[in-house]
Amino acid sequence: MLEVKDLAVHFGVINAIKSVSFNVSEGEIVTLIGANGAGKTTTLRALSGLKRPSSGSISLEGKDITNLSAQDRVRRGMSHVPEGRRIFPDMTVLENLELGAFLRKDAVAADYDEVYQRFPILAERRKQLAGTLSGGEQQMLAMGRALMAKPRLLLLDEPSMGLAPLLVQEIFDIIVNINKAGTTVLLVEQNANIALQIANRAYVLETGSVVLSGPAAELAATDEVKKAYLGG
Repeated sequence: MLEVKDLAVHFGVINAIKSVSFNVSEGEIVTLIGANGAGKTTTLRALSGLKRPSSGSISLEGKDITNLSAQDRVRRGMSHVPEGRRIFPDMTVLENLELGAFLRKDAVAADYDEVYQRFPILAERRKQLAGTLSGGEQQMLAMGRALMAKPRLLLLDEPSMGLAPLLVQEIFDIIVNINKAGTTVLLVEQNANIALQIANRAYVLETGSVVLSGPAAELAATDEVKKAYLGG
């Protein structure tokens, strides 16, 4: 579904991403793990069109999208839940969800129902200002907003950030259910332990380069990953 070849991203003279290549097959959960500053968020921003790559290529379902705008990538079936959630705090829950469906031309009523079934708290609070929600509720709203675009590929950036352990487990259970319902997931996550538990495959980023890759369970069992990311 997604193929990234030799992706490089610069911030001025700083080479933040250095010739990164990876792929995501339809139906998978693939995770990118690594320490702060490894380049995980920058990679997702390049994929979704928020940061222009210096070189390399990005293909979605066999079509080159490297130079497409962010909104055209959404039209092609890609949605991005950004780090820090980035909900619109002065708009209601419902208005945030409406913005998720902004580019759609088809009927969306059933999709509101689907989001509310997946995140019942959003149904209860749909008239409430998004900025008054808890951190976990805001994460659910950010995910619900992205799902309103009916993506085939969902990019998730640090969904566990700032959440209590019980909420983290709930969010990751929801991610698994979203995937089982047919949405392919590319997950960036600093909590490597839980990310490797739910992912099919994983890539380890260090200082802007892929240094390890393979089935998630196999990587989780290696001494290198245990020592660096799993506290073992």
